[in-house]
Amino acid sequence: MTTTQIEPTARTRHVSLALLALALGGFAIGTTEFVTMGLLPDVAESIDRSIPTTGHIISAYALGVVIGAPLIVSMGARMPKRALLLWLLGAIALGNALTAVASGYLPVLLARFVAGLPHGAYFGVASLVAASLVPPGRRGRAVSMVMMGLSVATVVGVPASTWLGQLSSWRAAYAAVVAIAVVGVVMVLAFVPFVPGDPSASIRGELGALREPAVIAAFLTGLVGFGGLFAMYSYIAPIVTDLVELPERAIPVFLLAFGIGSVTGTWLAGRLADWDNVRQVLGGLVATVLVLLGFHELVEIAAVALVGVFLVGALGSVIAVGLQIRLMTAAGEAEMLGAALNHASLNIANGLGAWLGGLVIAAGAGYAAPALVGAALATAGLVVFLLGLRWAPVRA
Repeated sequence: MTTTQIEPTARTRHVSLALLALALGGFAIGTTEFVTMGLLPDVAESIDRSIPTTGHIISAYALGVVIGAPLIVSMGARMPKRALLLWLLGAIALGNALTAVASGYLPVLLARFVAGLPHGAYFGVASLVAASLVPPGRRGRAVSMVMMGLSVATVVGVPASTWLGQLSSWRAAYAAVVAIAVVGVVMVLAFVPFVPGDPSASIRGELGALREPAVIAAFLTGLVGFGGLFAMYSYIAPIVTDLVELPERAIPVFLLAFGIGSVTGTWLAGRLADWDNVRQVLGGLVATVLVLLGFHELVEIAAVALVGVFLVGALGSVIAVGLQIRLMTAAGEAEMLGAALNHASLNIANGLGAWLGGLVIAAGAGYAAPALVGAALATAGLVVFLLGLRWAPVRA
């Protein structure tokens, strides 16, 4: 990983607490991103829309991520990094506060778009700051700690906020995210050291990284390859009830397995990145293909399906962290933009995978078919990554 923009002045005696502060922002983002799925029927009833129509608020959030990631990072490149983090945490709090008070379909839709804007930019800035706090040989682990906040959210934040929303009101779940973001602001102020911005940075210069072949290759790898995971996982509920033939109460067990897999994969990803980032991504994509093919063939065996979901969660994190670091390296002087682009890529992949998986189900192929679609997407991502290594190597 390149050391561009990594300042030795960004050392602190409280490295663990600083990384925890950065991870807390990721926890808030992971909670707000995924809690909507669990509360969708409640939101739909509140705004008097059908569940499919209300589902557009999920797409609005993803659109905010895709637009906000390159735009905010490019505009804020000159700002000191801690100040930019504080603004982004404030934006996370604002977007969720607007969601909590919004009334009606369009206001909620716009609020979710606003909530998505700081998502990718936050991870871009936080990843660069985390890397600046540790020696070169531990930067992969530091970046994975930021991503760990998002993974832990799938195990703790999303179930807890969903329960809170069902117990009182769906609005309370988003109000809880506001509180988490505020605590994040306090912790960043207390433990994250000053990290200077780049006074020579410009919007044109930052966005110029989008023309780098290695950046394009890594971005497309995530967009296509990561979509393979969501082609299957987006339909986990009917897979559990219709194919595995378990009752609805078993669905949370599979969701928990995915979350635990995600946490495990994030922990492992940092160590793999510090060992060999290229092999990390290659191995993650190859393993994803094999797991999804096996899932398709053996999904009706409950224990195998549960292990498969755990592995999908773990491999998703391995690939996501690997591509995060790959993009930071490929982007050169625009490391922060590279890290932010990863989350734009993964959000597009989420929608692409779910859409293609839905197409094969609608065509009558059954609920096991999205796993084959996922394997095909992961294979395509692997091909793109290999072509990128051949024709768009990262410049030292």
